[in-house]
Amino acid sequence: MYVPKRGLKLAVGESQLDLNAIAQECGLLENTSSEDIMNKIFALEEKYLAQDLVKIYNYFLTICTDPEILMNIIRLTDNYRDKSTLSILLDILLLKNTSDIENSLKEKYINLRVMCAKAASNYKDTSAVNPLLYCLNNKDENYKIRLACADALGRIGDRYAVAPLIEVVKDDDEKSVYLRESAAFALGMLGDIRAVEPLVAILEAQKGLWSKFTFLKERIIEALGKLRLDDNKRVFNALKNALLDESPQVRINAIEAIMEIGNSDSVEVIKSCLNDNDNEVRKNALIALYNLKGRKILDEIITCDYDDFLKIEASALINEFEEDNDGENND
Repeated sequence: MYVPKRGLKLAVGESQLDLNAIAQECGLLENTSSEDIMNKIFALEEKYLAQDLVKIYNYFLTICTDPEILMNIIRLTDNYRDKSTLSILLDILLLKNTSDIENSLKEKYINLRVMCAKAASNYKDTSAVNPLLYCLNNKDENYKIRLACADALGRIGDRYAVAPLIEVVKDDDEKSVYLRESAAFALGMLGDIRAVEPLVAILEAQKGLWSKFTFLKERIIEALGKLRLDDNKRVFNALKNALLDESPQVRINAIEAIMEIGNSDSVEVIKSCLNDNDNEVRKNALIALYNLKGRKILDEIITCDYDDFLKIEASALINEFEEDNDGENND
């Protein structure tokens, strides 16, 4: 594959920039191999300035139908993130102007459209919210695309997406539990308090269920931790109850969330997890206590009546603590 070199580039005037001719030179209008085409496209980086490359790449995105080539061009446009590219990415996501493409090729567009959703989120532009919501809410859409759209909505950070994401998480008829997980994660990124009550309600409804909903509970707990609502008793109680869940990972996530929200009772609640029957849960509880209370909690574990496993883990954290301090002093 061609690797572009950095050289002298000349600005090209609007009248001189023949996009169709450039496409012809790159082989986009001929039956040329994808690798040859991309080598020629990469070579354009040597010849044109950014303002012209954006126009060229945008044009290529509108005339090319090869998913592999399109994905490579999208990677190139992400270096510039010019707003003029965003609408083109959204058109590809929505399969606009693709009526002439065979259905078999549209299947290959799934990964391409996932990339478009991810690339669109990098612009942090609210104009992408409605197209992303359209794909997210279309239950006939491929689940990979819907997952990517949920994630993109969280990354864009527009509060308009909160209510639709809540509906996805709440929808018991949603076929894809993974989508509900992704929507919950996106709500955590958005950090809107409107998500609190529905997320807690779902967590309470799923209490004690060891099933395909385990990962959903994990994502909901993560989202609640990110909201950092230390004065919300219902949230704290829901997280506290999650420490009794059958899934060790759910219990670990609950420990981390309780640590994050910083409730006045957090330390004592997490301390109770030092007696958990799973060593990974106990280890994470010890780390959480260290993050909340510092070195003195480790000394307490070592000197008081705790088992050897915790004493060894506490000693390891102390050694790490001392090595970090030595490194800072040497600097």
